[in-house]
Amino acid sequence: MSTAKKLMMAAGEDEVARGESVYAIPGSYSWVCPVGVTSVSVVCVGGGGGGGGHTNGFNKAGGGGGGALAYKNNISVTPGTSYSVTVGGGGRGGMGSYNGTATYGTFHAGEAGGQSFFQNTSTCRAGGGGGGAFLDGASPAPGGAGGAYTGDGGGNGGAGGATDYFYYGGGGGGAGGYSGAGGQGAGWPGSRSNATAGTGGAGGGGSAELAAYEAVAAGGGGVGILGSGGSGAAGTASTRNPGGGGSGGESGKTPRMVIDNTGSSIFLGGVGTGGTFGGGGGAGGCRNANGYGYAGGDGGGGVVRIIWPGDTRTFPSTDVSTP
Repeated sequence: MSTAKKLMMAAGEDEVARGESVYAIPGSYSWVCPVGVTSVSVVCVGGGGGGGGHTNGFNKAGGGGGGALAYKNNISVTPGTSYSVTVGGGGRGGMGSYNGTATYGTFHAGEAGGQSFFQNTSTCRAGGGGGGAFLDGASPAPGGAGGAYTGDGGGNGGAGGATDYFYYGGGGGGAGGYSGAGGQGAGWPGSRSNATAGTGGAGGGGSAELAAYEAVAAGGGGVGILGSGGSGAAGTASTRNPGGGGSGGESGKTPRMVIDNTGSSIFLGGVGTGGTFGGGGGAGGCRNANGYGYAGGDGGGGVVRIIWPGDTRTFPSTDVSTP
């Protein structure tokens, strides 16, 4: 307990009430400081990047990068004053196509995730993960970069998996942790098990796999906002596992088949979305050389959590697990 609080209690005054505000829907907000609150601690997670989509057997697509996690403690605030809060959304996955010609949507590269911050980008900021690339040609398709952070502590997001091999897509990167980076998504060439686990409470990277001529990639794990916990495991290719969630966050999603009848065409999408909060989306692959292209998975959305009093409740783990 702080010296100021001890003096208040000795004088018969009430201790500052505990409280929190959580913003988990992408957008911009104004947080009004409650009466009696003079300090807060904040954790932010950026949105995960979307995985690149696929159009035919001769394209390549990279996985989306994971969003960063940032925290800052004991920020001075003034009761009645409004403070800016921005929550970054997860990036959309790139679109796929049927037989390389009937494309649904106008983009194939994954979109970047949005940044999340409190007050301004120099106080507490968690960058969004980059979108996975889409390339039609000989060059490798890189995965999205992991988001970076500004604050007292945190972790960068994991990079999405890259691919230098036709038909395939890379796995999504994991969200950053409280003291370490998110895991990297699996890529090609090389072992399909080369996704890595998160560190310091971060999310794990998603797998990439080829089975029965279906090349698909899983999403990266998200991260929780109730303080530091265990790190997310790396996705395992043999079972198409997504990256595990870190610090109680949600695991990424395993790719699944989606059939959409549009006129005389059938669109097949492999959706390996990133976990909440901040996991990167897995890239789309190709079903076979004839060109049934899978869509990339969306990135997991970001979040901002504000708790008080900020002089006694501090991230990564001091009295932060409950409201």
